[in-house]
Amino acid sequence: MKRKQALPTARAQIAKILERNARVEADKAWELSWTRRCLITLATYIVALAFLMMSSSPNPYLVAAVPALAYFLSTLTLPFVKEWWLKGREK
Repeated sequence: MKRKQALPTARAQIAKILERNARVEADKAWELSWTRRCLITLATYIVALAFLMMSSSPNPYLVAAVPALAYFLSTLTLPFVKEWWLKGREK
């Protein structure tokens, strides 16, 4: 006969919730961090540059900056758009 597992205590449940909240907060901090934004911007530039160099595009160093800059600018404007969108949902 199998033994029934005891239900987690309220303290254990609270500890799990607090652990999860800490992970979620860390993930959110990473999503909004300048380190992440700059790394993705740099990676975008490198990938675009490699593609442009392989395709013998004129001015690949300058042209590769366009998608990288577009990404970076989008990270700056989206928080404003998000706030506007959330305010619209509250009405």
